[in-house]
Amino acid sequence: MDARHAALAETALVLVDIQNDYFPGGAMELRGADAAGTRAAVVLGRFRTAGAGIVHVRHESARPGATFFLPGTPGADIRACVAPRAGEAVLTKAYPNSFRETALAAHLEALGAKRLVVCGMMTHMCVDATVRAAFDMGYAVTVAGDACATCDLFFEGRSVAAADVHTAFLAALGAAYATVVAADAV
Repeated sequence: MDARHAALAETALVLVDIQNDYFPGGAMELRGADAAGTRAAVVLGRFRTAGAGIVHVRHESARPGATFFLPGTPGADIRACVAPRAGEAVLTKAYPNSFRETALAAHLEALGAKRLVVCGMMTHMCVDATVRAAFDMGYAVTVAGDACATCDLFFEGRSVAAADVHTAFLAALGAAYATVVAADAV
C-alpha cells in the first residue's frame, strides 16, 4: 500500500448537521447553506469513491423551547444532497460538540481514523466545537471551509454578518486546530 492509500485508510469524513432546518425554508436558515451543501456533497462523493470512512452527525434538540431540529420533523432530517447510504454511520447528538455523549469517538476508533475531514453547519457553533474537540483528542483535522455555513450573529447591539463570522471562525481554527481548505482540495 503506498503512502497516499495508507493515509486515506486512516482518514474519515465527518459531516456535521447538514439538516433541512438550516436550508431555505427551514426553521433556522443559514447564509450560504445551499452552496455549502453542494460543496459537502462533492467531498462526500470523493470519500464514497475512495471507499473511505464516512460519519453523518445529526442534531436533535430536546431542550424546552427549541424551535428547530425537533425530533421527528422533516427539518431534523439530513439534507438530500448528502443523504446517507446504506452502511454509512449516522449518529445523533444533542450538543454542539459531536463527540459529547455520542459514539463518534468509538466509531472513529473502529474505523482506524487518525485524520478527519470535517464539513457542515454552523461554522461558529457545531463545526467549531467538533473540530476543537477532535484536535484535543489527537486527530489531525482538515476543514472544508466552503462546505460549511453559518448565520449572522448579534452581540452588544451590533450585528456581525455571516460572512464575517464564517471567516473569523475558520481563521481561528486554521491558526491552531485544523488545516482549512476548499472542498476541491480535499
